[in-house]
Amino acid sequence: MTWEVIGGLREHLARAKADPSVRVVVLAGAGDQAFCAGADLSGMVPRDLGGATDEFADHHFARGWLAELFEEMWKLGKPTIARVQGWAMAGGFGLALACDMVIASERARFGAPELDVGLWPYMVTVPMLRSMPPKKALELMLTGRAVGAEEAERIGFVTRLVPHDQLDGAVATMVALLASKPPGVMRLGRESFYAVLDSAATEALPYLHAMLTVTSQTAEAAEGIAAFIEKRPPAWRTAFEDDMTPTDP
Repeated sequence: MTWEVIGGLREHLARAKADPSVRVVVLAGAGDQAFCAGADLSGMVPRDLGGATDEFADHHFARGWLAELFEEMWKLGKPTIARVQGWAMAGGFGLALACDMVIASERARFGAPELDVGLWPYMVTVPMLRSMPPKKALELMLTGRAVGAEEAERIGFVTRLVPHDQLDGAVATMVALLASKPPGVMRLGRESFYAVLDSAATEALPYLHAMLTVTSQTAEAAEGIAAFIEKRPPAWRTAFEDDMTPTDP
């Protein structure tokens, strides 16, 4: 994971967000060894900008790109899947956990070993705490140990564990399932999930109550209810703009 990789991911996510034909985003590592092995520690040293700016400050702000990437993933408006076929370590672990779902091969390995090189998984803390019990997250941060796929599924941050040769098929099946859902309501619901994830119940419930009323007035809700009553499959529209057009009172 380099500055260029993080920047490229952000650019592609922005394109996917703006393209109504994109219904699901899958993040996958090249090759067969790793989803993402974490930061390139030798390549992510402070850059020489010829005195154009403060090198320390520039490096500090650049480190924040990973946090911005996480936030952009959560605000994407479309479901995300991490296809993990091997190592997902450090920032790569956080990248996988920032996805809505993690579909993993039996060969997958996860870990936050930053402490072993004198660092700490600071920004990775957020996706970790959103994916597992706090004390388990802390234990993985303190020990830096690698977690196998079966343990990861038991902890709960792997959504689905499959044999290695079935990984692509499992991802494709999930993509097809998610793509078959109403995209507008999926966006509203997914955004609501992340909006209340860190909220107290007394704050979350009024917001969710209001979102139910908003959703009930969309064209997708009208179509879904009509299809249920008429005992037929719903016909979801493709374009998000059409999906979210409110129905007549």
